[in-house]
Amino acid sequence: MSTSSLPPTPQARTAWLAEKSCWVREQTLKIHRHAPETRVASSLSVIELLTTLYYGEIAQCFPQSPLHPERDRIIISKGHGSICLYPILADLGFFPIAALDTVCKPGSFLGGIPDPIIPGYETINGSLGHGLGVATGISLALRTARKPQRAFVLLGDGELNEGAVWEAAMFAGHHKLDKLIAMVDCNGRSMLGYTKDILDLNPLETKFEAFGWEPYVVRDGHDIAQLQAGFETLLTSSSAKPKVLIAHTLKGKGVPSLESSPLAHVMGVPSSEIDTLLSNGGAA
Repeated sequence: MSTSSLPPTPQARTAWLAEKSCWVREQTLKIHRHAPETRVASSLSVIELLTTLYYGEIAQCFPQSPLHPERDRIIISKGHGSICLYPILADLGFFPIAALDTVCKPGSFLGGIPDPIIPGYETINGSLGHGLGVATGISLALRTARKPQRAFVLLGDGELNEGAVWEAAMFAGHHKLDKLIAMVDCNGRSMLGYTKDILDLNPLETKFEAFGWEPYVVRDGHDIAQLQAGFETLLTSSSAKPKVLIAHTLKGKGVPSLESSPLAHVMGVPSSEIDTLLSNGGAA
């Protein structure tokens, strides 16, 4: 992936990524305006995380050749919560940016739940709880083939209630898959309410440690500098362990009605509210 557009200094790069995040948030809300069936709150919480991953020289990808053998594998396990990835992929050149106006329309390849027909998506991302197992298998296969590429996987904290996640975590820790990097969107809310009331997994980092992982906790998952520091620490670590970046985020970030509701996961945002947010710059 070309990174020639990145500013040369760390401070300028962080500011540039923050501006990119604002643009992605605006585009995500515009998508939701014409495709209200999309799960917008789950997408708004991971914007800075995915912006840093794709634009910040973290993951290696090839927009003109999405299945390039030297690409890092990026598994989006919480597929419903990745509509914000559509603008990123389009902006990078995976597909025409005009396609963003077709999300969920008849004949469009951009649906409410992404699948591998979309350039840049590796797997089917429907039922939750399988992404870590897929990424673990990919990581093991890459190591067996003596390939240096990494496998990244994005998980939701509510998704961690699935037992298959912890089977994969145990397997990855046992086999010391040090090129596997999990990213947890720790927004504290799942479909039916607060995760602490449904199945409290805190402190999450100690659970991953118990399974043989190296964790890094980002206290503000919307702070680009903190995310950059987290990725840098994990990617330069010499430990023979899988890595996990636990980013504490705000579900529905940028939309007050979503930020304050325990049921944000299943809520939509009226077009009039989106228009007001965009006109006032409130979505940033």
